[in-house]
Amino acid sequence: MKTFHVHIRVKDLQESMNFYTALFAKQPSVQKSDYAKWMLDDPKINFAISNGHAENGIEHLGIQTESKEELQEVYRNFESAKGEIFEEGDCSCCYSKSEKSWITDPQGVDWEAFFTYGETTVYGEGRNAKKSPESMENWKKDESAVACDGSCSA
Repeated sequence: MKTFHVHIRVKDLQESMNFYTALFAKQPSVQKSDYAKWMLDDPKINFAISNGHAENGIEHLGIQTESKEELQEVYRNFESAKGEIFEEGDCSCCYSKSEKSWITDPQGVDWEAFFTYGETTVYGEGRNAKKSPESMENWKKDESAVACDGSCSA
């Protein structure tokens, strides 16, 4: 079964953690100094927040899969959507090790498809090492970084 993923940029992490902990009646499953995540069963959602961004609001939406086979299915759906696909591959991001790709919808909202297969003690490595206030568009255009050019963890 796939899980809907939402990541929101917040101004005050602690205040937002208090709000969402009350809203979901559940403590975060991952809690760091700059990030928190709730893996909810009802509704089935991977809900994350992080601070340190230039603007607050929707960071991105996504579909988390339980297997690489499901991930391939979502990748085929990305291809059918006919948007530009950014294949990130195996990387460390958001304190997890995942395989992922991205697509941007016609309104400019970034969608992530990913399969998580492990945890890490850092927010990210390589391109994901520092959160940036730049949009996903600027991140994709970064000529100095190539997706999973050996700096990402597998």
